[in-house]
Amino acid sequence: MDVVTSPPAAVSPPRVRRQWVDLLGAVIRTRRGALGLALAGSVVLVAAIGPFVAPYSPDQSVTFPFAGPSSQYLLGSDMLGRDVLSRVLAGGWELLLMALAATVFGVFIGAAAGISAAYLRGRVDGFIMRTVDVFLAFPQLVFALLLVSIVGPKIWLIVVAVGFTHAPAVARVLRSSALEISERDYVKSIELQGVRPAKIMRSEILPNLVSPLMVESGLRFTYSIVMMAGLAFLGFGLPPPAPSWGYMIQENRIGLSLNVWAVAVPVILIAVLTIGVNPFTDAIARVAIGLDSRPDEALIDDTVVEA
Repeated sequence: MDVVTSPPAAVSPPRVRRQWVDLLGAVIRTRRGALGLALAGSVVLVAAIGPFVAPYSPDQSVTFPFAGPSSQYLLGSDMLGRDVLSRVLAGGWELLLMALAATVFGVFIGAAAGISAAYLRGRVDGFIMRTVDVFLAFPQLVFALLLVSIVGPKIWLIVVAVGFTHAPAVARVLRSSALEISERDYVKSIELQGVRPAKIMRSEILPNLVSPLMVESGLRFTYSIVMMAGLAFLGFGLPPPAPSWGYMIQENRIGLSLNVWAVAVPVILIAVLTIGVNPFTDAIARVAIGLDSRPDEALIDDTVVEA
């Protein structure tokens, strides 16, 4: 009697599909992950609800320039007499959205390039990685400033410029991880069935890169926030008088001796956000090592053997 066994890898593993959920749950249960999420989440909450609870219009002059904190103006005023608290509350959500968009764009481009290079190999791999090396030769901030200075400080261009600076590093990391996955037995089994390479990369390789992908996404989000704030400080952000944490630091630094809160509060919020994201992504990396150390059999369903 013949025993027919279906190849284990021919079945797309549901456990791999749910890996990112299990990973996030495990990260939140760690002290490092919970602390990072609490710090970053508090700043995100301030940025999200800030515009709805700001006591004054962020563009309205309500008192004399660089007034100190008082019962009416809790953080004092800025260089034009605008309420600092209102501008802080209203100036965070655009920074976070722009940083998030740049991160998604950069990680998407980098992941596509890295996985394609690892799976297709040969000339495609050589071309992609040599292009990555060229982009890595330019400092990130200098490259973003170059693009913005040529076209102008447009919001979409800032997002694209910052996103492009992330893509080469993401491509290198994911290529390294995808090289080993592309040689696994279940991937080879799918190849023998004549499945298109694009579908194999999307359905079989990408789900197994959840851990490094999430780590890179967190790190790139941190870099995006710092770069967005830096560009705003240099005058390449949202045009005045729109509130922006980065530009608030630049325009109010001349009045530090009069009202330090106009500069200190945006700096503290950006610092807390980046500090919070770092331990959270570090917790992802630590938990991911534990998850990824399991054998392949733990990531796929048992195959049904029929006689």
